[in-house]
Amino acid sequence: MIRRKIEASTKPADEGLAGAERGLRMALARAARDCFTLDLEVARLGCDRRSLAELLELPPELSLIAVLEGPREALGLIVLSPPVLAAMIEVQTIGKVAASPPLSRKPTRTDAAMVAGFIDRALEMLEDDLAADPDLIWAGGFRYASFLDDPRPLGLLLEDCAYRVLRAELVLALGAKTGGLLLVLPAEGRGERPAGAVDLHDPAEERAFSAALEAQVMAADCVLEGVLHRVSLPLAAVMALEPGSLLPLPMAALERIGLEGSDGRRLAEGRLGQNRGMRAVRLAPPPVAAAALEAAPLAEIELPDPDPDEAMEEEEAPAISFDFDAMDGD
Repeated sequence: MIRRKIEASTKPADEGLAGAERGLRMALARAARDCFTLDLEVARLGCDRRSLAELLELPPELSLIAVLEGPREALGLIVLSPPVLAAMIEVQTIGKVAASPPLSRKPTRTDAAMVAGFIDRALEMLEDDLAADPDLIWAGGFRYASFLDDPRPLGLLLEDCAYRVLRAELVLALGAKTGGLLLVLPAEGRGERPAGAVDLHDPAEERAFSAALEAQVMAADCVLEGVLHRVSLPLAAVMALEPGSLLPLPMAALERIGLEGSDGRRLAEGRLGQNRGMRAVRLAPPPVAAAALEAAPLAEIELPDPDPDEAMEEEEAPAISFDFDAMDGD
């Protein structure tokens, strides 16, 4: 006993574990000590996700399946393998844990009643340990409700959703018995939020979050490209391009320009011109807005007088000559 305590003190406590895994390790050991004065050590602990169909294959044969009730009608399970159940029954009936293998029998209602206090105590301690941890949302608020001696009804009893499965390998009474324990809870949390957590469903907090997100998004750079025209050429013609080559452009391409995003999607159109001696683009209304403008009665349209200083002078399209012979030759 002294040697085991010294070895335990030299090992990092719960190294690599956090949240519900760390909390379950301590909760099981404390609950066994408080309820049975039983030495319980968690040798290995892991957590994964399983579907309901996969869940039905997990309980070992002749295990006690404790059904748990949780927040918002959620249901979970604690599965005690035969060696673990036998150790807890033996320590209460004969005062010690026998080193012999457990009897091959189905668990009874009496067995369930004798371990219900341990289950509730462990779940309560787990909840207390997670008071400030995000895992409280899915691991808190569960208590013992009933038991099953056969996993087959679970397909009808449990909700068809994803479940978190915590697997613990237990060493009881200094190695007199070893066995597994499963804690199965719905993966999507339905319980209380941990202390100090921000509730995004609070209108004030939600508005603050939205404002902060909007500020970040609006501060981001946005690149727009002005496109006069797009042409498609044979690969041979593209490979033959060199300085001085002529490309045909329709006359309308010099009067209108399209603005496109980095993904190539056209966002707006406009007309080329000048403003205060600089090249400028006057944005045109969207096609829907333009159609509505043309259909509206003139008496209902009020247009502001143009500012002579701000007015943009539209450039006259220059004459363009095209070397069609050269293009045909390519």
